[in-house]
Amino acid sequence: LMGFFWGGFVCLFFFSRKKCQMCTNLIMLVAALFMAFSKSAKSFEMILVGRFLYGIGTGFSLNIHPQYVGEISPKKLRGFTNSTVAVFLTLGKLTGQVIGLREILGSEAMWPWLLASSGLSALVQLVTLPFFPDSPSYLLIQKGNEEACRKAIRKLWGEGDHQAEINDIMKEKAAMTTTKTLRVLELMKEPSLRWQLYILMTVMTTLQLCGINAV
Repeated sequence: LMGFFWGGFVCLFFFSRKKCQMCTNLIMLVAALFMAFSKSAKSFEMILVGRFLYGIGTGFSLNIHPQYVGEISPKKLRGFTNSTVAVFLTLGKLTGQVIGLREILGSEAMWPWLLASSGLSALVQLVTLPFFPDSPSYLLIQKGNEEACRKAIRKLWGEGDHQAEINDIMKEKAAMTTTKTLRVLELMKEPSLRWQLYILMTVMTTLQLCGINAV
Protein backbone atom coordinates (compact mmCIF):
# COMPACT_ATOMS: atom_id res chain seq x y z
CA LEU A 1 0.00 0.00 0.00
CA MET A 2 2.79 2.44 0.88
CA GLY A 3 4.52 1.77 -2.43
CA PHE A 4 1.23 2.18 -4.30
CA PHE A 5 0.39 5.60 -2.91
CA TRP A 6 3.84 7.15 -2.72
CA GLY A 7 4.93 5.70 -6.05
CA GLY A 8 2.29 7.74 -7.86
CA PHE A 9 3.24 10.99 -6.16
CA VAL A 10 6.98 10.58 -6.76
CA CYS A 11 6.46 9.61 -10.37
CA LEU A 12 4.09 12.47 -11.16
CA PHE A 13 5.93 15.33 -9.53
CA PHE A 14 9.65 14.58 -9.40
CA PHE A 15 10.97 12.20 -12.07
CA SER A 16 10.17 10.99 -15.55
CA ARG A 17 8.20 7.77 -15.87
CA LYS A 18 11.14 6.00 -17.51
CA LYS A 19 13.60 6.95 -14.77
CA CYS A 20 11.08 5.90 -12.11
CA GLN A 21 10.77 2.50 -13.75
CA MET A 22 14.54 2.09 -13.88
CA CYS A 23 14.82 2.96 -10.18
CA THR A 24 12.04 0.51 -9.44
CA ASN A 25 13.90 -2.23 -11.30
CA LEU A 26 16.99 -1.53 -9.21
CA ILE A 27 14.90 -1.98 -6.05
CA MET A 28 13.57 -5.28 -7.40
CA LEU A 29 17.09 -6.49 -8.24
CA VAL A 30 18.30 -5.70 -4.72
CA ALA A 31 15.31 -7.60 -3.34
CA ALA A 32 16.14 -10.57 -5.58
CA LEU A 33 19.73 -10.60 -4.28
CA PHE A 34 18.50 -10.65 -0.68
CA MET A 35 16.24 -13.60 -1.54
CA ALA A 36 18.89 -15.51 -3.48
CA PHE A 37 21.51 -15.39 -0.73
CA SER A 38 19.22 -15.71 2.29
CA LYS A 39 19.69 -19.48 2.56
CA SER A 40 23.48 -19.43 2.26
CA ALA A 41 23.61 -16.62 4.84
CA LYS A 42 21.15 -18.54 7.05
CA SER A 43 19.20 -15.34 7.59
CA PHE A 44 15.42 -15.19 7.58
CA GLU A 45 15.80 -11.41 8.07
CA MET A 46 17.07 -11.20 4.49
CA ILE A 47 13.82 -12.79 3.29
CA LEU A 48 11.81 -10.20 5.22
CA VAL A 49 13.86 -7.36 3.73
CA GLY A 50 13.52 -8.86 0.26
CA ARG A 51 9.74 -9.20 0.66
CA PHE A 52 9.50 -5.60 1.84
CA LEU A 53 11.50 -4.32 -1.14
CA TYR A 54 9.45 -6.45 -3.54
CA GLY A 55 6.32 -4.83 -2.12
CA ILE A 56 7.68 -1.32 -2.58
CA GLY A 57 8.77 -2.15 -6.13
CA THR A 58 5.40 -3.66 -6.97
CA GLY A 59 3.58 -0.61 -5.64
CA PHE A 60 5.71 1.68 -7.79
CA SER A 61 5.22 -0.51 -10.85
CA LEU A 62 1.43 -0.55 -10.51
CA ASN A 63 1.51 3.25 -10.76
CA ILE A 64 4.27 3.85 -13.25
CA HIS A 65 3.62 1.15 -15.85
CA PRO A 66 0.11 2.26 -16.88
CA GLN A 67 1.19 5.92 -16.91
CA TYR A 68 4.23 5.35 -19.09
CA VAL A 69 2.62 2.82 -21.42
CA GLY A 70 -0.47 4.98 -21.81
CA GLU A 71 1.53 8.12 -22.57
CA ILE A 72 3.77 6.54 -25.20
CA SER A 73 0.86 4.82 -26.98
CA PRO A 74 -1.23 6.37 -29.79
CA LYS A 75 -4.68 7.40 -28.59
CA LYS A 76 -6.42 4.58 -30.49
CA LEU A 77 -4.29 1.96 -28.68
CA ARG A 78 -4.22 3.59 -25.24
CA GLY A 79 -7.03 1.51 -23.74
CA PHE A 80 -5.52 -1.71 -25.06
CA THR A 81 -2.03 -0.97 -23.73
CA ASN A 82 -3.35 0.03 -20.31
CA SER A 83 -5.08 -3.34 -20.06
CA THR A 84 -1.67 -5.04 -20.24
CA VAL A 85 -1.21 -4.25 -16.53
CA ALA A 86 -3.84 -6.79 -15.53
CA VAL A 87 -2.74 -9.25 -18.23
CA PHE A 88 0.90 -9.35 -17.17
CA LEU A 89 0.00 -9.32 -13.48
CA THR A 90 -2.03 -12.48 -14.03
CA LEU A 91 0.67 -13.96 -16.27
CA GLY A 92 3.24 -13.32 -13.55
CA LYS A 93 1.15 -15.19 -10.98
CA LEU A 94 0.71 -18.09 -13.39
CA THR A 95 4.44 -18.18 -14.12
CA GLY A 96 5.18 -18.18 -10.39
CA GLN A 97 2.88 -21.14 -9.86
CA VAL A 98 4.48 -23.10 -12.70
CA ILE A 99 8.11 -22.53 -11.73
CA GLY A 100 7.15 -23.16 -8.10
CA LEU A 101 6.48 -26.83 -8.88
CA ARG A 102 8.83 -29.26 -7.13
CA GLU A 103 10.10 -30.46 -10.50
CA ILE A 104 11.34 -26.96 -11.38
CA LEU A 105 12.30 -24.51 -8.57
CA GLY A 106 10.01 -25.65 -5.75
CA SER A 107 12.52 -28.01 -4.17
CA GLU A 108 14.34 -27.49 -0.88
CA ALA A 109 17.59 -26.76 -2.67
CA MET A 110 16.17 -24.31 -5.22
CA TRP A 111 13.60 -22.25 -3.30
CA PRO A 112 15.93 -19.23 -2.84
CA TRP A 113 16.17 -18.95 -6.63
CA LEU A 114 12.40 -19.27 -6.86
CA LEU A 115 12.01 -16.24 -4.58
CA ALA A 116 14.68 -14.38 -6.56
CA SER A 117 13.20 -15.17 -9.99
CA SER A 118 11.26 -11.88 -10.08
CA GLY A 119 14.58 -10.12 -10.52
CA LEU A 120 14.87 -11.59 -14.02
CA SER A 121 12.09 -9.43 -15.47
CA ALA A 122 13.49 -6.42 -13.63
CA LEU A 123 16.89 -7.05 -15.21
CA VAL A 124 15.36 -7.27 -18.70
CA GLN A 125 13.56 -3.96 -18.18
CA LEU A 126 16.65 -2.29 -16.76
CA VAL A 127 18.67 -3.27 -19.83
CA THR A 128 16.04 -2.31 -22.42
CA LEU A 129 14.48 0.86 -20.96
CA PRO A 130 17.45 3.16 -21.79
CA PHE A 131 16.66 2.59 -25.47
CA PHE A 132 13.12 3.97 -25.03
CA PRO A 133 12.41 7.72 -25.01
CA ASP A 134 10.68 9.57 -22.21
CA SER A 135 6.95 9.96 -22.70
CA PRO A 136 5.90 12.85 -24.98
CA SER A 137 3.49 14.16 -22.32
CA TYR A 138 6.26 14.37 -19.73
CA LEU A 139 8.65 16.10 -22.12
CA LEU A 140 6.09 18.72 -23.14
CA ILE A 141 4.14 19.26 -19.91
CA GLN A 142 6.79 18.87 -17.21
CA LYS A 143 9.89 19.83 -19.20
CA GLY A 144 8.32 22.27 -21.68
CA ASN A 145 10.53 20.87 -24.46
CA GLU A 146 8.40 20.71 -27.60
CA GLU A 147 11.27 19.62 -29.85
CA ALA A 148 12.13 16.67 -27.58
CA CYS A 149 8.42 15.82 -27.51
CA ARG A 150 8.24 15.75 -31.32
CA LYS A 151 11.40 13.63 -31.49
CA ALA A 152 9.99 11.12 -28.99
CA ILE A 153 6.71 10.91 -30.91
CA ARG A 154 8.53 10.23 -34.19
CA LYS A 155 10.63 7.54 -32.52
CA LEU A 156 7.59 5.88 -30.96
CA TRP A 157 4.98 6.27 -33.68
CA GLY A 158 7.06 6.73 -36.83
CA GLU A 159 7.27 9.62 -39.24
CA GLY A 160 4.17 11.59 -40.10
CA ASP A 161 2.03 14.52 -39.05
CA HIS A 162 1.45 14.21 -35.31
CA GLN A 163 0.32 17.77 -34.72
CA ALA A 164 -3.12 16.63 -33.50
CA GLU A 165 -1.53 14.58 -30.71
CA ILE A 166 0.73 17.49 -29.75
CA ASN A 167 -2.30 19.79 -29.64
CA ASP A 168 -4.03 17.35 -27.28
CA ILE A 169 -1.00 17.41 -24.97
CA MET A 170 -0.96 21.22 -25.11
CA LYS A 171 -4.64 21.28 -24.08
CA GLU A 172 -3.82 18.97 -21.19
CA LYS A 173 -0.97 21.26 -20.17
CA ALA A 174 -3.27 24.30 -20.27
CA ALA A 175 -5.82 22.49 -18.13
CA MET A 176 -3.16 21.56 -15.57
CA THR A 177 -1.96 25.16 -15.24
CA THR A 178 -5.46 26.23 -14.16
CA THR A 179 -5.76 23.37 -11.67
CA LYS A 180 -4.16 23.67 -8.25
CA THR A 181 -1.71 20.89 -7.44
CA LEU A 182 -2.44 19.52 -3.98
CA ARG A 183 0.21 18.30 -1.60
CA VAL A 184 -0.28 14.99 0.20
CA LEU A 185 -1.69 16.51 3.39
CA GLU A 186 -3.86 18.93 1.39
CA LEU A 187 -5.20 16.00 -0.61
CA MET A 188 -6.11 14.14 2.57
CA LYS A 189 -7.85 17.21 4.02
CA GLU A 190 -9.74 18.17 0.85
CA PRO A 191 -13.48 17.52 1.56
CA SER A 192 -14.41 17.05 -2.10
CA LEU A 193 -11.87 14.24 -2.50
CA ARG A 194 -12.38 12.54 0.86
CA TRP A 195 -14.81 9.85 -0.26
CA GLN A 196 -12.71 9.00 -3.34
CA LEU A 197 -9.70 8.58 -1.05
CA TYR A 198 -11.69 6.41 1.36
CA ILE A 199 -12.88 4.20 -1.49
CA LEU A 200 -9.38 3.83 -2.94
CA MET A 201 -7.87 2.92 0.44
CA THR A 202 -10.70 0.47 1.19
CA VAL A 203 -10.37 -1.27 -2.19
CA MET A 204 -6.59 -1.59 -1.92
CA THR A 205 -6.75 -2.81 1.69
CA THR A 206 -9.45 -5.41 1.08
CA LEU A 207 -7.60 -6.57 -2.04
CA GLN A 208 -4.65 -7.48 0.17
CA LEU A 209 -6.86 -9.20 2.76
CA CYS A 210 -9.36 -11.02 0.51
CA GLY A 211 -7.15 -14.09 0.08
CA ILE A 212 -6.34 -13.64 -3.62
CA ASN A 213 -2.60 -13.91 -2.97
CA ALA A 214 -3.08 -17.22 -1.17
CA VAL A 215 -5.28 -18.50 -4.01
